[in-house]
Amino acid sequence: MELLKNYFTQLSDIQLEQFSKLQELYQDWNLKINVVSRKDIDELYLRHVLHSLGIAKIQSFLPEASILDVGTGGGFPGIPLAILFPETNFHLVDSIGKKIKVVEEVAAGLGLENVQITNARAETITGQYDFIVSRAVAQMETFVHWVKGRVAKKSRHELKNGILYLKGGDLSEELAGFPNATVYPLQDFFKEDFFETKSVVHLPLKYKV
Repeated sequence: MELLKNYFTQLSDIQLEQFSKLQELYQDWNLKINVVSRKDIDELYLRHVLHSLGIAKIQSFLPEASILDVGTGGGFPGIPLAILFPETNFHLVDSIGKKIKVVEEVAAGLGLENVQITNARAETITGQYDFIVSRAVAQMETFVHWVKGRVAKKSRHELKNGILYLKGGDLSEELAGFPNATVYPLQDFFKEDFFETKSVVHLPLKYKV
């Protein structure tokens, strides 16, 4: 929690309470349904919560904006972002039912009212979104195929509508076919060693009917 307070100084009392509940909620549910490794549970705020919020260092989401989290797993990055942006609409999607069960229970435990949760494959989701977020669930080429046609036409944020993807390691080969992608190293925002090889990739996507 101290990590969050250091990097996000404007959190309200409600947000601080919600973030503080995450550890207990995930520890409790992880005993029943293993969605986070034991090592990562011990470092939940560094490896999952703060990592997820790296997206917020690249782009703040406007009220009423619509964000799709594909392959949310245990709720990352969607749950931390939904706490940080309570007036933004988040749709969390995963094809694995037991993970979605955990996400539903965590969202309920936090009292989040800006989150929609769906057990489905990304390709079956309809609708238009300002941004599609995820944490390295597939190679960029595959991911772009999954979310084709899901990006809203009109951009209202500083960045153009598209994908905000949390990725690690050397991305030069993976992104060679995407010359309009921009890589934002998270070590520019967070000083912890964990973030040395972590980045947020922004890939604007043109609207397709």
